[in-house]
Amino acid sequence: MIDVLTEIPLNAMPGFRIGHAEDKAGLTGCTVILADTDMAAGIDVRGGGPASRETELLSPVTSCERIHAVLLSGGSAFGLRAADGVMRFLEERGRGFDTGFARVPLVCASCLYDLEIGDAAARPDADMGYRACVDAQNNRAVCGNAGAGTGCTVGKLNGTATMMKSGLGCHAVRVGDVCVGALVAVNALGDVFEPDSCRKIAGMLSPDKKRFADSEKALMATCAERKDNLFTGNTTIGCIITNAAFDKTRLKKIAAMAHNGLARTIRPVHTSADGDTIYALSTGNVRANQDAVGTLAAHVMAKAVNAAVLAAEGMPDCPAARDLTF
Repeated sequence: MIDVLTEIPLNAMPGFRIGHAEDKAGLTGCTVILADTDMAAGIDVRGGGPASRETELLSPVTSCERIHAVLLSGGSAFGLRAADGVMRFLEERGRGFDTGFARVPLVCASCLYDLEIGDAAARPDADMGYRACVDAQNNRAVCGNAGAGTGCTVGKLNGTATMMKSGLGCHAVRVGDVCVGALVAVNALGDVFEPDSCRKIAGMLSPDKKRFADSEKALMATCAERKDNLFTGNTTIGCIITNAAFDKTRLKKIAAMAHNGLARTIRPVHTSADGDTIYALSTGNVRANQDAVGTLAAHVMAKAVNAAVLAAEGMPDCPAARDLTF
Protein backbone atom coordinates (compact mmCIF):
# COMPACT_ATOMS: atom_id res chain seq x y z
CA MET A 1 0.00 0.00 0.00
CA ILE A 2 2.76 2.44 0.92
CA ASP A 3 4.16 2.42 -2.64
CA VAL A 4 1.00 4.04 -4.03
CA LEU A 5 0.91 6.90 -1.51
CA THR A 6 2.21 10.40 -2.04
CA GLU A 7 2.65 12.42 1.14
CA ILE A 8 1.24 15.95 0.99
CA PRO A 9 1.05 18.81 3.51
CA LEU A 10 -2.17 18.69 5.50
CA ASN A 11 -2.88 22.32 4.63
CA ALA A 12 -2.86 21.33 0.95
CA MET A 13 -6.11 19.43 1.48
CA PRO A 14 -8.69 21.10 -0.78
CA GLY A 15 -11.69 22.77 0.83
CA PHE A 16 -10.39 23.07 4.40
CA ARG A 17 -8.65 25.70 6.52
CA ILE A 18 -6.92 24.93 9.82
CA GLY A 19 -6.14 27.43 12.56
CA HIS A 20 -4.74 27.43 16.08
CA ALA A 21 -4.66 29.59 19.19
CA GLU A 22 -3.04 28.91 22.53
CA ASP A 23 -2.05 30.19 25.94
CA LYS A 24 1.64 29.33 26.11
CA ALA A 25 1.91 30.31 29.79
CA GLY A 26 -1.21 28.46 30.91
CA LEU A 27 -0.44 25.51 28.57
CA THR A 28 -3.74 25.07 26.82
CA GLY A 29 -5.16 25.88 23.41
CA CYS A 30 -7.54 25.00 20.61
CA THR A 31 -7.50 24.08 16.93
CA VAL A 32 -10.32 24.72 14.45
CA ILE A 33 -11.10 23.16 11.10
CA LEU A 34 -13.23 25.34 8.84
CA ALA A 35 -14.63 24.47 5.44
CA ASP A 36 -14.62 26.89 2.51
CA THR A 37 -18.36 26.17 2.14
CA ASP A 38 -19.70 23.56 4.56
CA MET A 39 -18.89 19.91 5.17
CA ALA A 40 -20.36 16.49 5.71
CA ALA A 41 -19.18 14.99 9.00
CA GLY A 42 -19.30 11.74 10.91
CA ILE A 43 -18.01 10.86 14.37
CA ASP A 44 -16.94 7.79 16.31
CA VAL A 45 -16.38 7.97 20.08
CA ARG A 46 -14.47 5.10 21.70
CA GLY A 47 -13.30 6.55 25.02
CA GLY A 48 -15.41 6.41 28.16
CA GLY A 49 -15.14 10.08 29.16
CA PRO A 50 -15.80 12.42 26.22
CA ALA A 51 -16.43 16.15 26.53
CA SER A 52 -18.30 17.24 23.43
CA ARG A 53 -20.78 19.64 21.86
CA GLU A 54 -23.33 19.11 19.06
CA THR A 55 -22.20 15.54 18.38
CA GLU A 56 -25.81 14.36 18.02
CA LEU A 57 -25.99 16.45 14.85
CA LEU A 58 -23.75 13.81 13.28
CA SER A 59 -25.98 10.86 14.10
CA PRO A 60 -27.16 9.10 10.94
CA VAL A 61 -30.79 9.51 12.10
CA THR A 62 -30.76 13.29 12.58
CA SER A 63 -31.75 15.64 9.75
CA CYS A 64 -28.55 17.73 9.70
CA GLU A 65 -26.44 16.81 6.67
CA ARG A 66 -23.73 19.50 6.73
CA ILE A 67 -21.88 21.45 9.42
CA HIS A 68 -19.59 24.49 9.33
CA ALA A 69 -16.69 23.81 11.71
CA VAL A 70 -15.07 21.35 14.10
CA LEU A 71 -13.16 22.54 17.16
CA LEU A 72 -10.60 20.51 19.09
CA SER A 73 -9.81 22.10 22.45
CA GLY A 74 -8.02 21.73 25.73
CA GLY A 75 -9.56 22.78 29.03
CA SER A 76 -11.72 19.71 29.66
CA ALA A 77 -15.45 20.54 29.53
CA PHE A 78 -14.61 24.19 30.25
CA GLY A 79 -13.05 24.36 26.78
CA LEU A 80 -16.38 23.76 25.07
CA ARG A 81 -17.13 27.48 25.39
CA ALA A 82 -14.39 28.17 22.81
CA ALA A 83 -16.93 27.02 20.22
CA ASP A 84 -18.91 30.21 20.97
CA GLY A 85 -16.06 32.18 19.42
CA VAL A 86 -16.13 29.97 16.33
CA MET A 87 -19.87 30.62 16.02
CA ARG A 88 -19.31 34.36 16.34
CA PHE A 89 -16.65 34.32 13.63
CA LEU A 90 -18.89 32.40 11.23
CA GLU A 91 -21.98 34.47 11.98
CA GLU A 92 -20.08 37.69 11.21
CA ARG A 93 -19.38 36.24 7.77
CA GLY A 94 -22.96 35.15 7.09
CA ARG A 95 -22.17 31.46 7.49
CA GLY A 96 -24.64 29.06 9.06
CA PHE A 97 -27.88 27.13 8.67
CA ASP A 98 -30.61 29.46 7.45
CA THR A 99 -33.55 29.24 9.87
CA GLY A 100 -35.44 32.06 8.17
CA PHE A 101 -34.72 34.47 11.03
CA ALA A 102 -30.98 33.97 11.48
CA ARG A 103 -28.13 31.89 10.15
CA VAL A 104 -26.99 29.49 12.87
CA PRO A 105 -23.44 28.17 12.47
CA LEU A 106 -23.24 24.46 13.30
CA VAL A 107 -20.03 23.87 15.25
CA CYS A 108 -19.09 20.50 16.69
CA ALA A 109 -16.46 20.42 19.42
CA SER A 110 -14.49 17.93 21.49
CA CYS A 111 -12.21 18.70 24.41
CA LEU A 112 -9.30 16.99 26.14
CA TYR A 113 -8.23 17.20 29.77
CA ASP A 114 -5.04 19.25 30.19
CA LEU A 115 -5.72 20.85 33.59
CA GLU A 116 -2.94 18.85 35.27
CA ILE A 117 -0.22 20.78 33.42
CA GLY A 118 0.40 24.52 33.39
CA ASP A 119 -2.31 26.65 35.02
CA ALA A 120 -5.52 24.74 35.75
CA ALA A 121 -7.42 28.03 35.65
CA ALA A 122 -6.23 28.76 32.09
CA ARG A 123 -8.86 27.39 29.69
CA PRO A 124 -9.82 28.05 26.08
CA ASP A 125 -12.68 30.54 25.85
CA ALA A 126 -14.71 32.25 23.14
CA ASP A 127 -11.95 34.76 22.39
CA MET A 128 -9.44 31.95 21.87
CA GLY A 129 -11.85 30.12 19.59
CA TYR A 130 -12.30 33.30 17.57
CA ARG A 131 -8.52 33.79 17.32
CA ALA A 132 -8.14 30.24 16.03
CA CYS A 133 -10.61 31.07 13.25
CA VAL A 134 -8.66 34.21 12.35
CA ASP A 135 -5.50 32.09 12.25
CA ALA A 136 -7.26 29.61 9.96
CA GLN A 137 -7.11 32.23 7.23
CA ASN A 138 -3.37 31.42 7.17
CA ASN A 139 -4.26 27.70 6.97
CA ARG A 140 -1.40 26.43 9.14
CA ALA A 141 -0.74 22.72 9.59
CA VAL A 142 1.64 22.54 12.56
CA CYS A 143 2.80 19.80 14.90
CA GLY A 144 3.93 19.83 18.53
CA ASN A 145 3.10 22.37 21.24
CA ALA A 146 0.44 24.26 19.31
CA GLY A 147 -3.33 24.67 19.36
CA ALA A 148 -5.15 21.80 21.04
CA GLY A 149 -1.80 20.06 21.53
CA THR A 150 -0.34 22.79 23.76
CA GLY A 151 -1.11 20.98 27.03
CA CYS A 152 -1.07 17.39 25.79
CA THR A 153 0.80 14.68 27.71
CA VAL A 154 1.00 10.87 27.55
CA GLY A 155 1.83 7.97 29.87
CA LYS A 156 -0.21 9.15 32.87
CA LEU A 157 -1.13 5.89 34.57
CA ASN A 158 1.14 6.66 37.55
CA GLY A 159 0.37 10.37 37.61
CA THR A 160 2.11 13.54 36.52
CA ALA A 161 5.57 12.72 37.93
CA THR A 162 6.28 10.10 35.24
CA MET A 163 4.30 11.39 32.25
CA MET A 164 5.80 12.83 29.05
CA LYS A 165 4.96 15.84 26.90
CA SER A 166 2.98 15.27 23.72
CA GLY A 167 1.27 17.60 21.30
CA LEU A 168 -0.59 18.09 18.03
CA GLY A 169 0.19 15.91 15.03
CA CYS A 170 -0.77 15.82 11.36
CA HIS A 171 -0.16 13.68 8.28
CA ALA A 172 -1.75 13.54 4.83
CA VAL A 173 -1.47 11.49 1.65
CA ARG A 174 -2.81 11.43 -1.87
CA VAL A 175 -3.72 8.36 -3.94
CA GLY A 176 -4.64 9.45 -7.45
CA ASP A 177 -7.22 12.22 -6.98
CA VAL A 178 -8.17 11.13 -3.45
CA CYS A 179 -6.65 13.02 -0.52
CA VAL A 180 -6.87 11.80 3.08
CA GLY A 181 -5.34 13.58 6.07
CA ALA A 182 -5.35 13.38 9.85
CA LEU A 183 -5.06 15.99 12.59
CA VAL A 184 -4.84 14.75 16.18
CA ALA A 185 -4.17 16.05 19.69
CA VAL A 186 -2.53 13.16 21.55
CA ASN A 187 -3.35 13.32 25.26
CA ALA A 188 -3.38 9.62 26.05
CA LEU A 189 -3.35 7.64 29.25
CA GLY A 190 -1.18 5.06 27.48
CA ASP A 191 2.22 4.80 25.83
CA VAL A 192 2.92 5.68 22.18
CA PHE A 193 4.54 3.30 19.68
CA GLU A 194 5.87 3.49 16.14
CA PRO A 195 3.25 1.52 14.15
CA ASP A 196 5.57 -0.47 11.88
CA SER A 197 8.43 -1.39 14.22
CA CYS A 198 6.30 -1.31 17.43
CA ARG A 199 9.15 0.65 19.05
CA LYS A 200 8.01 2.71 22.02
CA ILE A 201 8.71 6.40 21.46
CA ALA A 202 6.91 8.06 24.40
CA GLY A 203 4.91 7.18 27.46
CA MET A 204 5.11 6.46 31.16
CA LEU A 205 8.61 6.73 32.59
CA SER A 206 10.23 4.87 35.44
CA PRO A 207 10.38 6.78 38.75
CA ASP A 208 13.99 7.84 38.03
CA LYS A 209 13.04 8.80 34.44
CA LYS A 210 15.95 6.79 33.04
CA ARG A 211 13.83 4.27 31.16
CA PHE A 212 10.30 3.57 30.00
CA ALA A 213 7.81 1.85 32.26
CA ASP A 214 5.02 -0.26 30.71
CA SER A 215 1.55 1.30 31.05
CA GLU A 216 -0.24 -1.69 29.59
CA LYS A 217 1.32 -4.17 32.02
CA ALA A 218 0.87 -1.78 34.91
CA LEU A 219 -2.84 -1.43 34.12
CA MET A 220 -3.33 -5.17 33.75
CA ALA A 221 -1.67 -5.70 37.13
CA THR A 222 -4.53 -3.75 38.75
CA CYS A 223 -7.15 -6.17 37.39
CA ALA A 224 -8.23 -7.39 40.84
CA GLU A 225 -8.28 -3.91 42.37
CA ARG A 226 -11.11 -1.40 42.54
CA LYS A 227 -9.78 2.14 42.47
CA ASP A 228 -11.63 5.34 41.68
CA ASN A 229 -10.04 8.47 40.23
CA LEU A 230 -6.92 6.48 39.29
CA PHE A 231 -6.00 8.70 36.36
CA THR A 232 -5.12 12.38 36.05
CA GLY A 233 -7.12 13.03 32.87
CA ASN A 234 -6.66 12.11 29.24
CA THR A 235 -8.37 11.93 25.80
CA THR A 236 -7.03 11.78 22.25
CA ILE A 237 -9.16 13.79 19.82
CA GLY A 238 -8.69 14.11 16.10
CA CYS A 239 -10.13 14.54 12.62
CA ILE A 240 -9.85 12.75 9.32
CA ILE A 241 -10.32 15.14 6.41
CA THR A 242 -10.84 14.11 2.80
CA ASN A 243 -11.94 15.36 -0.58
CA ALA A 244 -13.76 12.08 -1.23
CA ALA A 245 -17.53 12.40 -1.53
CA PHE A 246 -19.25 10.68 1.40
CA ASP A 247 -22.33 11.41 3.50
CA LYS A 248 -22.24 11.43 7.29
CA THR A 249 -23.23 7.77 7.59
CA ARG A 250 -20.27 6.63 5.51
CA LEU A 251 -18.02 9.15 7.25
CA LYS A 252 -18.97 7.62 10.59
CA LYS A 253 -17.63 4.30 9.34
CA ILE A 254 -14.44 5.96 8.13
CA ALA A 255 -14.01 7.60 11.55
CA ALA A 256 -14.47 4.18 13.16
CA MET A 257 -11.79 2.68 10.93
CA ALA A 258 -9.46 5.58 11.77
CA HIS A 259 -9.49 4.43 15.40
CA ASN A 260 -7.38 1.50 14.18
CA GLY A 261 -4.61 4.07 13.83
CA LEU A 262 -4.91 4.87 17.53
CA ALA A 263 -4.92 1.19 18.41
CA ARG A 264 -1.70 0.65 16.43
CA THR A 265 0.13 3.45 18.22
CA ILE A 266 -1.34 3.91 21.73
CA ARG A 267 -1.44 1.24 24.45
CA PRO A 268 -3.68 1.05 26.38
CA VAL A 269 -6.25 3.04 24.43
CA HIS A 270 -10.02 3.67 24.59
CA THR A 271 -10.17 3.21 28.37
CA SER A 272 -12.91 4.60 30.60
CA ALA A 273 -10.44 7.35 31.56
CA ASP A 274 -10.03 8.48 27.93
CA GLY A 275 -12.55 10.37 25.82
CA ASP A 276 -11.05 9.23 22.52
CA THR A 277 -13.00 10.79 19.65
CA ILE A 278 -12.41 10.94 15.90
CA TYR A 279 -14.36 13.00 13.37
CA ALA A 280 -14.33 12.35 9.63
CA LEU A 281 -14.97 15.37 7.41
CA SER A 282 -15.56 15.76 3.67
CA THR A 283 -15.99 18.78 1.41
CA GLY A 284 -15.14 17.13 -1.88
CA ASN A 285 -16.87 15.42 -4.77
CA VAL A 286 -14.20 12.86 -5.71
CA ARG A 287 -15.60 9.35 -6.02
CA ALA A 288 -13.78 6.84 -3.82
CA ASN A 289 -13.97 3.42 -2.21
CA GLN A 290 -15.19 3.80 1.39
CA ASP A 291 -13.12 0.90 2.75
CA ALA A 292 -9.98 2.10 0.98
CA VAL A 293 -10.42 5.59 2.44
CA GLY A 294 -11.05 4.08 5.89
CA THR A 295 -7.84 2.07 5.57
CA LEU A 296 -5.97 5.22 4.56
CA ALA A 297 -7.58 7.02 7.51
CA ALA A 298 -6.07 4.51 9.93
CA HIS A 299 -2.68 4.90 8.23
CA VAL A 300 -2.56 8.70 8.37
CA MET A 301 -3.94 8.75 11.92
CA ALA A 302 -1.15 6.46 13.13
CA LYS A 303 1.45 8.68 11.42
CA ALA A 304 -0.14 11.80 12.91
CA VAL A 305 -0.01 10.32 16.43
CA ASN A 306 3.71 9.72 16.01
CA ALA A 307 4.23 13.22 14.63
CA ALA A 308 2.51 14.67 17.70
CA VAL A 309 4.94 13.12 20.18
CA LEU A 310 8.07 13.50 18.01
CA ALA A 311 7.45 17.22 17.42
CA ALA A 312 6.54 18.03 21.04
CA GLU A 313 8.88 20.19 23.10
CA GLY A 314 9.56 19.08 26.67
CA MET A 315 9.28 21.08 29.86
CA PRO A 316 11.00 20.95 33.24
CA ASP A 317 9.97 17.66 34.88
CA CYS A 318 8.02 16.64 31.76
CA PRO A 319 10.37 15.55 28.97
CA ALA A 320 9.41 14.98 25.35
CA ALA A 321 10.59 12.20 23.04
CA ARG A 322 13.31 14.47 21.64
CA ASP A 323 14.77 14.86 25.15
CA LEU A 324 15.28 11.14 25.85
CA THR A 325 18.82 9.77 25.98
CA PHE A 326 18.06 6.07 26.48
